[in-house]
Amino acid sequence: MFRKLDETISVAGQIEPENIAEAARQGFTFIINNRPDGEAPGQPSGTEMKAAADAVGLGYAAIPITHAGFSEDQVAAMGQALAAAPGPVLAFCRSGTRSTLIWALARARAGDAPAELSAKAAAAGYDLSPIRPLLG
Repeated sequence: MFRKLDETISVAGQIEPENIAEAARQGFTFIINNRPDGEAPGQPSGTEMKAAADAVGLGYAAIPITHAGFSEDQVAAMGQALAAAPGPVLAFCRSGTRSTLIWALARARAGDAPAELSAKAAAAGYDLSPIRPLLG
């Protein structure tokens, strides 16, 4: 369910509030929600997800990304959330793809090598080629 990109972050498709308790048991310290509220019928709201994170003592940030793409503000917010997390992060969206792409953009801005980011994403089953030119 959770796909590890590296020791600092894993990604997932849509999770449920009860999955946050499992994330805490697995050692995650922070949840990043990259899915906008109301994207699909029946998905839990950001408010529900934050409440579940609060209930088990995990940090939480909502950085919703639509299919329209990424803004510089979103990339900066992702970088700040990753930097502020006290330990491993779990980021989620519908499939894990948007979370992986914004992670890669944020890490590239922080100086990580594009080839290394691409290899980490590929090992977890994600393709960075749509954003490869933006990685530097």
